[in-house]
Amino acid sequence: MGANCNGGSSVGGGEEVLVRLLQVVLEGKDEKARREMKGLVSKMLRENSASRGGAIGGDLRKESLYSACNGCLCLLREQFVRAAGGDQSEVTQIARQADNLHWMLDILVERQIAEDFLRTWAMQNELAEMHGKVPAIHRYEVSRVTARLFVGVGKGQILVSKEARSQLLSTWLEPFYEDFGWMRRACKGLDRHLIEEGLANTILTLPLATQQEIFLAWFNRFLNSGEDCPNIQRGFEVWWRRAFWKRSAEPEQPPRLRITAICDNS
Repeated sequence: MGANCNGGSSVGGGEEVLVRLLQVVLEGKDEKARREMKGLVSKMLRENSASRGGAIGGDLRKESLYSACNGCLCLLREQFVRAAGGDQSEVTQIARQADNLHWMLDILVERQIAEDFLRTWAMQNELAEMHGKVPAIHRYEVSRVTARLFVGVGKGQILVSKEARSQLLSTWLEPFYEDFGWMRRACKGLDRHLIEEGLANTILTLPLATQQEIFLAWFNRFLNSGEDCPNIQRGFEVWWRRAFWKRSAEPEQPPRLRITAICDNS
């Protein structure tokens, strides 16, 4: 996922067919049909990969998948800019492109090649800054992408550097918090506990000082938001034990006795 907003790529043979199917689903207009075909294409990609001896990606290259992701991300940026500027004429496209990115991310995670996606998403500061200017009903799907990344990191499916994990939280945690209530109410089949566990585990991979900052801020938010805030109490407790319990449980060292020899010269 780079700066180039051209979603297409030059491919041939079986890959050309797969890329075309992928693109048709991403651009489809009928939501019910899109849901059905996403399941079908995902199954085809899975079987295609397995038939090639388990080779990652089968005959669909990583570059082709990321080219499709990049096209969706560019469209998402464009619609965010328009909506944040007051143009709501095509605001529904925000949810469409976010849903596309979520689907593509699932494919990348399954193929164990989602690291570049996370790094790119973590750098979308401009998108995150515009987040609050777009109505929540249209933007909460964007936070589903963030939630999927939290789950991936928390379960060890996406392995990136400490800096990348920290940047992901720095960029997207606040928008995620703001949308959590909407996700909980609007997303059918949302596994709240899986997301909460993923978020907590992601935070727990960071240095203790960073964990403290995030968990204390969460504590305050949770007390004022309740059900509209993810419950990461278990992660909070783990951080507390790591940071303070062991330290305070260590027995106090007795003062050392200093023995000085006295020579009697008498």
